[in-house]
Amino acid sequence: NQLIESELFGYEEGAYTGAKKGGNIGKFEQANNGTIMLDEIGEMPLDMQTRLLRVLQENVITRIGSQRSIPIDVRIIAATNKDLKKEVELGRFRKDLFYRLNVLPLYLPPLRERTHDIAILFQYFMKNLSAKYEKKEFEITAENIRLLESFSWPGNVRELENVVELIINTEDFPYKY
Repeated sequence: NQLIESELFGYEEGAYTGAKKGGNIGKFEQANNGTIMLDEIGEMPLDMQTRLLRVLQENVITRIGSQRSIPIDVRIIAATNKDLKKEVELGRFRKDLFYRLNVLPLYLPPLRERTHDIAILFQYFMKNLSAKYEKKEFEITAENIRLLESFSWPGNVRELENVVELIINTEDFPYKY
């Protein structure tokens, strides 16, 4: 938890063993007057949820090892693959935090329910990852796309991205008919 806390809120020099000389600002300070993306918010431990709720209510953060409050102004985008209403009912997610975050809920269906996006995402990842690794783009056939569209994609878009990375690195389509 201390690692998550130090990443989000920062820390002062000497706040804990291994703390950098001079301390470190956290993601909330970095995002001041902007937007912060909190991915997998449903995995956040309850004690961290309490701290995050306090930040949202008071618009201030306190670095680990400090008593000084630092005012912040951030918009939060929170993402999860969990049903947070159910997590609230089960006592694993704070109800008050849920309502604070649930201002403009967006539901993005899993990739298996929007197979028409697979070819577009595949090309996007192919172009970007090929450039990143300085490798040539792999030519994909319509049959390959149809095969990709037939998968259930439990890992969603991240899994598709990993498949594209595998294709680029092996220069081969990993699935055979």
